[in-house]
Amino acid sequence: MSWVLRIRLAINNGKFTGFLFLNFIGYLVNLNQRAKKMGLLRNYKLIFVLFFGISQIAYSQAIPGAYQTKSYLPILQGKQVALVVNHTSMIGNTHLADSLLSLGIQVKRIFAPEHGFRGTADAGAHIDNEVDSKTGLALVSLYGKHKKPTPEDLQGIDVVIFDIQDVGTRFYTYSSTLLYVQEACAENKVKLLVLDRPNPNGHYVDGPVLDPSKFASFVGLTAIPIVHGLTMGEYAKMLNGEGWLANKVVCDLQVIPVSSYTHKSVVHVPIAPSPNLPNDQSIGLYPSLCLFEPTIVSVGRGTNTQFQVIGTPNPAAGEYRFTPIPLPGAMDPPLKGQLCYGKDLRTVSTRKLGFSLSYLIEMFEKTGRKESFFTSPSFFDKLAGTDSLRLALLAGKSEQEIRAAWKPALDAYKEMRKRYLIYQD
Repeated sequence: MSWVLRIRLAINNGKFTGFLFLNFIGYLVNLNQRAKKMGLLRNYKLIFVLFFGISQIAYSQAIPGAYQTKSYLPILQGKQVALVVNHTSMIGNTHLADSLLSLGIQVKRIFAPEHGFRGTADAGAHIDNEVDSKTGLALVSLYGKHKKPTPEDLQGIDVVIFDIQDVGTRFYTYSSTLLYVQEACAENKVKLLVLDRPNPNGHYVDGPVLDPSKFASFVGLTAIPIVHGLTMGEYAKMLNGEGWLANKVVCDLQVIPVSSYTHKSVVHVPIAPSPNLPNDQSIGLYPSLCLFEPTIVSVGRGTNTQFQVIGTPNPAAGEYRFTPIPLPGAMDPPLKGQLCYGKDLRTVSTRKLGFSLSYLIEMFEKTGRKESFFTSPSFFDKLAGTDSLRLALLAGKSEQEIRAAWKPALDAYKEMRKRYLIYQD
């Protein structure tokens, strides 16, 4: 395989490592010596241009807050620390918990969000409290009935660290976990340290803004759109600044920002953030496809193409076929064992697509435009953050008409969002 192809593949897969970079430099030096021997000045100049270009690309890779230990270790020295982490909380190949313990930080407790500490539990599955076999630390689940740390959970804790890879959508529950953790920290006078990570859907803002007075739930607690365009650090600042914590309490918050990142950055997520978002394609499609969850349409749970295909047992829905079966992360998938017809979206350009209602409208129309399309109208409304989307679909409105209805609230949110940005748009 050529070095040009190796470098391109490494960059696209997020595996452009220092080792590969040094090997590439060695290759360039060797090529340079051969070029000079042959008197090929043009090749010599080309080698310099290639070296400079690859150096810039390597330098520009986003560096999550967790990697910047020099920025936050002084804050943790001599403190009793709790972590809100899962399987994505990695520094290279080492988990944040293991890294901090090896550096002598007094980690006392680990809080785990939906999908658990290791990230293998089904969506919505009950997570038990347990003990981590590797570190011996107590694991406290922040899912189910125990979504918010209690005063007893935080007793003796000086600093709580939040370090979880999010995907930039309101109904992805890690942002709700952050709100409850931040609220508990504020109420118990515990410092919250957010080790920020890039948002793979952070390059745009779109969708209806949730009405908390009617549709607040764990899949959406605050007045933000479906695609909110924030990192978790920025959202934490918004929670404080907008007074969205209970009784308008304000948390002692510090964010360790991502380095070499803007909201226009193309982000590769190296570790699947949850069992049914296995790759970048599924993460890019997730904002548009999650609304299918409380409908008669499968999003591919129980296949190896989760959130990359859509289908229903109606042959009129499309030519692509799949059959959901029990698999890790989806042991009882919707439409289990039923042949589904629909669309394969694995080659769709998600960056161009953004948040789209086109698939939702298409499947609604192909299956008869009936109210029975919604298996749980109330949950659909919670995901949408409003009942206006469902009612508009039933009324036969176009995507343009639907978007016009939510535009004023969305525009107001975009202006408000600017006050909390850490990274350039």
